[in-house]
Amino acid sequence: MGYRPEPKDTSKVELPEELLALTEQIAENVHDVWAQGRIREGWTYGEVKDEKKKTTPCLVPYGELSESEKEYDRNTALQTLKLIVSLGYRIEKA
Repeated sequence: MGYRPEPKDTSKVELPEELLALTEQIAENVHDVWAQGRIREGWTYGEVKDEKKKTTPCLVPYGELSESEKEYDRNTALQTLKLIVSLGYRIEKA
């Protein structure tokens, strides 16, 4: 395999509390965007993930996901916020 992921190192980025509070809202939105795309592709809810039948147990509201699934979305949200800040951008509430 030739692909070697090299995400930006954001380990030293400390987010202010107001941005940390956004993490859960962004995580929920990330899940909703993912779910909307899956539904558009013909996927439906199913007890187990089945690529052929296009079923997945993750087609539920964010609040009903397992903690491990939520953590995946939270990490995506957190790392995105950290990347934005590390690139020199400021996020301000209007």
